[in-house]
Amino acid sequence: MPRRSATMLAATLLLIALLCASVLMKVPYTEMSPGPTYNTLGVQDKTGTPVITITGHESYPVSGHLNMTTVQVTGARYEPSLVNAVVGWLRDDVLVVPHDNVYPRGQSDAEAKKQNAEEFTLSEDHARTAALTQLGIPIGSELIVQSVTAGAPAEGRLHAGDRIIAVDGTPVTDADGVAKAVTRHQPGESAVFTVVPMVKEGGKADPAAARTDITVPTVKSPDTGSAMVGIRPGVRHTYPFQIDIGLQDVGGPSAGLMFSLGIIDKLTPEDLTGGRFVAGTGTIDDGGKVGPIGGISMKLIAARDAGAEFFLTPASNCAEAGKNTPSGLRLVKAETLDGALKSLEQIRSGQTSALPSCAG
Repeated sequence: MPRRSATMLAATLLLIALLCASVLMKVPYTEMSPGPTYNTLGVQDKTGTPVITITGHESYPVSGHLNMTTVQVTGARYEPSLVNAVVGWLRDDVLVVPHDNVYPRGQSDAEAKKQNAEEFTLSEDHARTAALTQLGIPIGSELIVQSVTAGAPAEGRLHAGDRIIAVDGTPVTDADGVAKAVTRHQPGESAVFTVVPMVKEGGKADPAAARTDITVPTVKSPDTGSAMVGIRPGVRHTYPFQIDIGLQDVGGPSAGLMFSLGIIDKLTPEDLTGGRFVAGTGTIDDGGKVGPIGGISMKLIAARDAGAEFFLTPASNCAEAGKNTPSGLRLVKAETLDGALKSLEQIRSGQTSALPSCAG
């Protein structure tokens, strides 16, 4: 075989080998794509159940859209090939990010889903609290078991969500009170917790549930040497009426802002949107501060595909969002719940030129 032909054959075989390797080679990346959007003023597509239901308080008719947005994420065990990753990088509707940015090292699909569900539940609580605080409606609080350490004496005896009334017969109202009551014991002694057990389904306490005394052995804390039972107490807000947020298969904290706006719209006679299609995203804290989220470029695509005209954007996400805004979608900077409400007032009144812009 002539030398030139042999060289060309070798180069061709090498190219084929590299192409095969790129197809088979796995790379540590995760893919995001636009997910479904849900109108917090509407109903779930599958069940027809309202996304937000108010019980025990007057509510008002609503119109328009206040859509929360989501992203779809490949599973924790998914590893794209190099070719798939490159194709994803070239597409506008796929975001390829390092795997560890989405799933901490070693986290399983089940653990990720559990974490997302917990963050979603917490965001619902923040959304209710921020909305009622904005409206001047008083809320209360109660002491609960926030979490139970695996393998600790409390495991199987106390459960996350249990309402803590007293320890050893002494009423407690905060985490410090629980810690002081437990550390009065010597390691190996038992503490008696008076609790209202949580109801497993839905994770909600049953108001009619009876108080019960549960004896929990203590062990020596490896950190302090004092007695411990292995729980983390926390505070759960209580509300003067029921606000149910009914969405299935959605996780994470990023819908907080839109839930708060949906709750306020249903609790006030003013139609917040004036019939316009507004979407958005952003975490919310109890004081109404809007926080950043991930996957903003995919959420913008999802919102525009659903028909949104305006997109409430956390201030911290404005720079990235401004580089990836679909045609026909206007970004509106949102720093607080109060600011978002003022923007909605401008939208429904047609004064859109004064809207806070992500560009400024």
